[in-house]
Amino acid sequence: MIGYYVIAGVLFILSMYVSNKLKSKFKKYSKVHLQNGMSGKEIAEKMLSDNGINNVKVISTPGMLTDHYNPQKKTINLSEGVYTQRNAAAAAVAAHETGHAIQHAQAYSWLQLRSQLVPVVSVASRFSQWVIFGGLMLMMTTAMGSTILLIGIILYGMGTLFSFVTLPVEYDASKRALVWLENENMLSTQEHDAAEDSLKWAARTYVVAAVGSLATLLYFLSIYMGRD
Repeated sequence: MIGYYVIAGVLFILSMYVSNKLKSKFKKYSKVHLQNGMSGKEIAEKMLSDNGINNVKVISTPGMLTDHYNPQKKTINLSEGVYTQRNAAAAAVAAHETGHAIQHAQAYSWLQLRSQLVPVVSVASRFSQWVIFGGLMLMMTTAMGSTILLIGIILYGMGTLFSFVTLPVEYDASKRALVWLENENMLSTQEHDAAEDSLKWAARTYVVAAVGSLATLLYFLSIYMGRD
């Protein structure tokens, strides 16, 4: 189990680094005020309108970096620092989340796949590590432990798959956001560069999560293969 704690420690440090870097980038680019004077809410609403989407609402949600698109309620939920602010960071986030709404409207295949995985992953992620650790403990006393460990690994693998399916969804939403912001001349060159850098660091949080999940999965799989 020492190997697991080493992996977990390294991933925690890497995750904290990327998270802190993202927060510092957003703090920095929150000071780059938009020349067009539009708020995050107004950016999102215009992007929706330009793409012919009129059944999605843009609403405010509490917290920092809590922005997300809800496909069930068809709402773009912008955090308090994005909804009303008029800066490059707010524009980037608002356009990115609107990108998800456009994906939904256009039946983007990777988003559809991720949505189909949500019910399975929500259950699998809840029990996977308990099953894995239970299997590891039972392997010391009974052959059934190996089977239980394998079940836990499969459950954990569903979460890993979800992490990797999320990557093209997030990168595509950022691409849609940046293309629209540029094509519609919404931002100056400096503002656009700031928005692009913000979204790059946001995407890296998903990359770290996916790589971390894969590394942990491979570690548990190596234990199973070594003791089976």
